[in-house]
Amino acid sequence: MPLVRMTLVKQLVSVLGAAALFAAVIPVHAVADDDGPARPRIDCSKPKNKNKPACRPGHVSDDAIINGAYWLAHAGKFSDALTLLATVKDKDNPRALNARGFATRKLGNVEGALPYYARALALKPDYVQAREYMGEAFLAKGDLVRAREQLGEIEQRCGKSCVSFANLEREIEAFEAKGAVPG
Repeated sequence: MPLVRMTLVKQLVSVLGAAALFAAVIPVHAVADDDGPARPRIDCSKPKNKNKPACRPGHVSDDAIINGAYWLAHAGKFSDALTLLATVKDKDNPRALNARGFATRKLGNVEGALPYYARALALKPDYVQAREYMGEAFLAKGDLVRAREQLGEIEQRCGKSCVSFANLEREIEAFEAKGAVPG
């Protein structure tokens, strides 16, 4: 395994440990729309799975990388998250694209983030967290109309009670409370 990837994997392990602790103290409803693992884990102790790629020594799945990058980004380590995401094998993974968009936006490059969200949504239109983040990006650009469009899309897909709806609605209300001019 290349040295850079090994270093990132070590970082990932420490971040995932912190994430597990964090998740243990957060109410379940607060992370309902979160980007948890997309696929079930493979039981490598079963003989039938021994030759699967996920059971090879040193293998780190894209899901594990994306989860680690997610927690790095949410810890404010946006550049580290992008570096880790660059190691994802499936470049069209909607979760990886969404995480890249999030970290890119948080680094101040809102225009650079939008294509990541757009690609994630082209691949998975019901991905409400990508819609939430895209709406937040539109607000960062002062585009209240397009942010509200994303809020409407989220409502159609998961209703007003889902976390992504509540999060984006709260951001829109804060934007409006600042007296920002709709764009």
